[in-house]
Amino acid sequence: MLKKKYFKTKDEYEVTFELASDADTVALVCEANDWEPIHMKKGKGKFTTKLRLPANGSYQYRYLVNHTDWVNDEAADMYVPNEHGTTNSVVETFSVN
Repeated sequence: MLKKKYFKTKDEYEVTFELASDADTVALVCEANDWEPIHMKKGKGKFTTKLRLPANGSYQYRYLVNHTDWVNDEAADMYVPNEHGTTNSVVETFSVN
């Protein structure tokens, strides 16, 4: 699940990434931070983390589950092919000016 909150004064979005899973670990891996894993917090059957992203952009991401399994977000705004023969999730941050 994705939740987006727009900050007009900064022209950016706070995006909450959420994945329901009974996994031991989940990391968000996103092009917005040079594909460096961000370990997500586990609580009540889901993992969550937040990122601040500039408005008016599209950002690819995936979840890395238990350090081995790549998972897309069912709530992604869209999907695009990647160089590994699969797809990446995409979150879009277009402002509502």
